[in-house]
Amino acid sequence: MGRYIGPVCRLCRREGLKLMLKGSRCESAKCAMERQWRSQPPGMHAWRRRKSGDYGVRLREKQKVKRYYGVFERQFMIYFRMAERGTGNTGETLLSLLERRLDNVVRKLVFASSHKAARVAIAHGHVHVNGRRLNRPSYLVHQGDRITIKPSERSQKFVRGVVGDGGPPVQSWLQLDAQRLEGVVAALPTREDVQIPVEEQKIIEMCSR
Repeated sequence: MGRYIGPVCRLCRREGLKLMLKGSRCESAKCAMERQWRSQPPGMHAWRRRKSGDYGVRLREKQKVKRYYGVFERQFMIYFRMAERGTGNTGETLLSLLERRLDNVVRKLVFASSHKAARVAIAHGHVHVNGRRLNRPSYLVHQGDRITIKPSERSQKFVRGVVGDGGPPVQSWLQLDAQRLEGVVAALPTREDVQIPVEEQKIIEMCSR
């Protein structure tokens, strides 16, 4: 499976907004987007770049979503085809599917500091879904699913350290019991639960070509 091993702050600078790829560091003054001389797009001649055309605008919306959720092109297109076959609005269904990824749910339950850390925790078997170990970050949660942490001292200590550092409040479609390190999917996510500004219609136009 492919993976990006370059500097992740470069991705935030390219998209022009915080993608929260480094967890709590993104909320501090050390974030590249907080520094005026580094908040511009990467590259020597960023100031020379021309205004993007219609294709460039659509591409940026698509890349923004892919980088925020940590998926590559092939996997993203699988989600798009699933959304396309659905009965509701394709763009909203696509974002809902991405929100339902297990690594995203673990991140929003504050069991991990970033999407990348959540994927590592899941792959190493620290996360259980409905009492069973699940090592697939791409698993789509369903309403009523119960996400817990492996009942081992090492796993519990690691996650309690992350929960203790705090983070954004848990969204309404999730329920968190911080004492028991247990989360429940109370409802399926909607368009309003997406925490980055995105124009999903431009993504649909891009993928439908």
